[in-house]
Amino acid sequence: DVQLVESGGGSVQAGGSLRLSCAGSERTYMKWCMGWFRQVPGKEREGVASINSYGMTTYADSVKGRFTISKDKAKVTLYLQMNILEADDTAMYYCAWGPSSAMPAIQARGIMSPAYFAFWGQGTQVTVS
Repeated sequence: DVQLVESGGGSVQAGGSLRLSCAGSERTYMKWCMGWFRQVPGKEREGVASINSYGMTTYADSVKGRFTISKDKAKVTLYLQMNILEADDTAMYYCAWGPSSAMPAIQARGIMSPAYFAFWGQGTQVTVS
């Protein structure tokens, strides 16, 4: 199993920035796909951004130009830099790990489905007011 632990959430005013981190335990897979999702009560989990072992990235239209996903391979840590935050960004943010096949599926269908990912963190809350 892959263990994922998110951190970095909090409360911020609109227009501000936050950086989320996701510490992962997986160090043996050479090819993978990781991503950030978010969810508000009563709504489905929404894909925000993904990145694979080749450095390819995808973003939801709502965050393009504002959010940046990256990964520190040495530390096995995933990041989400969130700038120009808006009230609609308020949600619980989850880190996810999946096989390398997740990225082609995302690109082919244009949807970052939670079904493509096998392991999840516990989430970190982001509140924008």
